[in-house]
Amino acid sequence: MSALLSQMKAKRKAMGFRQEDMATRVGMSRQQYQRLEQKGNPRLDTLELMAKGLQSELVLIPREKLGLVRQLLGANTHDAVGVAEDSPLYDDPWRDILGDVE
Repeated sequence: MSALLSQMKAKRKAMGFRQEDMATRVGMSRQQYQRLEQKGNPRLDTLELMAKGLQSELVLIPREKLGLVRQLLGANTHDAVGVAEDSPLYDDPWRDILGDVE
């Protein structure tokens, strides 16, 4: 949990928000938000509120797909992940990544 909260804190700072700003955005007191960010054990609905305030989404990624997701998120171009132009993944790199079948 601390890794997720650290990421959220880093995102907040990158967006230029103070803890007070985030507390206002998600509808809680600054003390409450500060406690969550430092040592909290937030409920899922609270995490969702925090993510929404950071213009982010919480997503569960199957462990076996984590490397591919990280590779796609870190790629600046399709070539960086080795996707050929004639591949269906070139236009839709997320296709079937989580096992969804059309």
